[in-house]
Amino acid sequence: MKLAQLRYFAPFGNPGAVAAEALLLPLLAVGLGIWINPLDPLWTHAGFPWAWFAPVVLAMRYGPFPGLAGAAVLLVAWFVFSTTGWLPGEFPKQNFLGGLILVMLAGEFSSLWLARARRAEGVQVYLDQRLEYLTHQYYLLRLSHDRLEQDLIGRPMAMRDALGALQEVAGESGALPGAAALLRLFAQYCQLEAAALYAATPDGIAPQPLATLGQPGADGRLASDDPLVAHALETGQLSHIAGALGSGDKPSRYVIVAPLTSFSGETLGLLTVERVPFFALHEEMLQTLNLLLGYYTDGLLARQLAADIQTDFPDCPAEFAAELQRLWRVCRESQVRSVIVALQLQPHAEIEDLAAQIRRQRRALDVNWLIEKPQRKLLVTLMPLAGSAAAEGYIARIEEWVRQKSGQTLEAAGIFPHVLRVEDKPPRVLLKHLFDICNVPDQVRPLRPDA
Repeated sequence: MKLAQLRYFAPFGNPGAVAAEALLLPLLAVGLGIWINPLDPLWTHAGFPWAWFAPVVLAMRYGPFPGLAGAAVLLVAWFVFSTTGWLPGEFPKQNFLGGLILVMLAGEFSSLWLARARRAEGVQVYLDQRLEYLTHQYYLLRLSHDRLEQDLIGRPMAMRDALGALQEVAGESGALPGAAALLRLFAQYCQLEAAALYAATPDGIAPQPLATLGQPGADGRLASDDPLVAHALETGQLSHIAGALGSGDKPSRYVIVAPLTSFSGETLGLLTVERVPFFALHEEMLQTLNLLLGYYTDGLLARQLAADIQTDFPDCPAEFAAELQRLWRVCRESQVRSVIVALQLQPHAEIEDLAAQIRRQRRALDVNWLIEKPQRKLLVTLMPLAGSAAAEGYIARIEEWVRQKSGQTLEAAGIFPHVLRVEDKPPRVLLKHLFDICNVPDQVRPLRPDA
């Protein structure tokens, strides 16, 4: 069954369960009719066609197609009763016609609200992902505060410097790029003594480590049957020996096991820790380890999402490319659109450092991409979950700001806005179309030469 057809069933479970309900509910209605009104089990001659409640309920819950399937069951039941002589007479056309009309109306009403629910769910999933990402960033900022840096004064670098170095190393190729550097970071800030990092495969977790720290047991080979490993993979969260295992569980070889989990729940890898100083194993260290893993995973997912766009647009920031890919998927799956506002800044723009000042006018969720070329500057702002009205409000706000600064209109100040909707066009095609609209010459576009 195609994905578009599966969407009719998605809000309420798997298609098999819906198909079973579409068959059993009308049969239950027929069975009740045989028990309560055996002379007319389909209530075709009664004052109210009670048997049609089953298809109507199906249409209200799942949409028109399951409702029509329920109506087909009633039709088959009538033919069976007519063939056996239970219900003599002609086919009740008006009864079935009225029932089908009622089912179609209920199904149309249900489809409308299911579509709205899918759109709302898509928006909520996107906002949950952004909230989790911002939570990681906030906690890392807190860890980088001066007070914590004073606690770590004997260490050779600050937390933000280590994260910056990790971002550079993570640009390498491989299943988990920068795995060795990640373990060294854990050794420095979480005082790990023996640990290993494993990559995920289609069959589970690879038994051989990508990188090790210290001297893990069994040459670093993963103990896949370890209870702490099973608990971490089952919950998708960091597990440590004091909180995850009960008195009846068999002993674990590990002290801490933490999966590298994406926003969608996909496991990308696994961290196992075998030795850590006793006084270092406390709640704040576990939070630091978990947040550093989350930071690494967020960056890895962002690079994976951005890779498709950065193949053709190598100068495109990874955050912008990843966010554009996410919003395009949200639009395809939930029909919730976003917009891109591009501001052409001519060289004769009157206000000093104009692009940097305009970037400060963006909303909290917006993402910017500043393209600086000798001929012109192009400030591209991606506005998530926003429509044309939000884009017009953003442009009006900038125009008012320019008028207050210089007393000029946008055109007089050398600023020319363009608005594109993030809809059906793939991101790469959309960006190329944007450059065409903005009259950016091919020789100054941030494209690969062979793109």
